Amino acid sequence: MKSETMTAEPASVAGPALGTMNHVGLTVRDLAASTERFYAPLLRFLGYQPIVEEPAMSVWLSASGCAVNLWQAKPEHAERPIERYAPGFHHFAFNADSRETVDRCHAMLREAGIKVLDPPADYDYEPGYYALFFEDPDGLKFELVHLPPQADASLVA
Repeated sequence: MKSETMTAEPASVAGPALGTMNHVGLTVRDLAASTERFYAPLLRFLGYQPIVEEPAMSVWLSASGCAVNLWQAKPEHAERPIERYAPGFHHFAFNADSRETVDRCHAMLREAGIKVLDPPADYDYEPGYYALFFEDPDGLKFELVHLPPQADASLVA
């Protein structure tokens, strides 16, 4: 009788949760100017660091492994206007760890001269929803939102 050697499966390492963000890729009219005026201050505030910086694209990585990829628009498309309610990108929401972080981000955006669409406020989207809305130089809309743990739990209850 032949003996079979059982090989133990390696202990699984917890990877990213299914459906969470891996990266978002955004195309901007002027990569250098948008990075300097908007993306570098915002992404550094949120804990991202640049890991690739090239004339046509850059990649910013967070400690959690999420990435923001920025692309230079092709010249023939650079003047196409952003239309938030046409098919395409509407807005992107980053998570904040506290209401105070949302408030600090608001102060940083104002100091950097970044256009704030709606200052920090409570929204009735769900209990405890506290957010700030702002836009990049091309008119792409972003949000920084804090949800208390009980609000997160209510989404799956």
